[in-house]
Amino acid sequence: MKTRSITLCVNGRDYTFEVPHNRTLLQALRDDLKLTDTKYGCGSGECGGCTVLINGKDNINSCLTLAAEMEGKHITTVGGLTKNGQLHPIQQAFVELGAIQCGFCTPGMVMKTASLLAHNPNPSEDDIRRGLEGNICRCTGYENIIRAVQKASQMINASATQCAGGACS
Repeated sequence: MKTRSITLCVNGRDYTFEVPHNRTLLQALRDDLKLTDTKYGCGSGECGGCTVLINGKDNINSCLTLAAEMEGKHITTVGGLTKNGQLHPIQQAFVELGAIQCGFCTPGMVMKTASLLAHNPNPSEDDIRRGLEGNICRCTGYENIIRAVQKASQMINASATQCAGGACS
């Protein structure tokens, strides 16, 4: 099988390795880089469990994306949101509001939320529902997830306002 050497920047770290031309980004993350925080769900882009961020804003289903196509892109997994042992406000809001049960959909939901809030820092409930489309949760009924997205938005906006006032280093 033909392989290709690629370099991926994942969670701020560069990785160079050989991949077959048909290797998905999900396979590369989980199998080659051993970054198992991105989940394999359906393998066909229907569940959203494999959602990652590209270049800090846009979300993709990593099960549908070839790893070789990601050359030169910055990829963030749910583990990459945590900085210096501190949960990202989105992660914190999901924990605080019980927006997780079995936890299988959580990485994808968190990453879809990160993309939504990067594009729309003040989403309405309808915006949130549309923004999370394509991510399936079988446990929570979505209400706690929606509340967590709303809280994360408030937390991020409050932090940005505080930093704009010079309170951040």
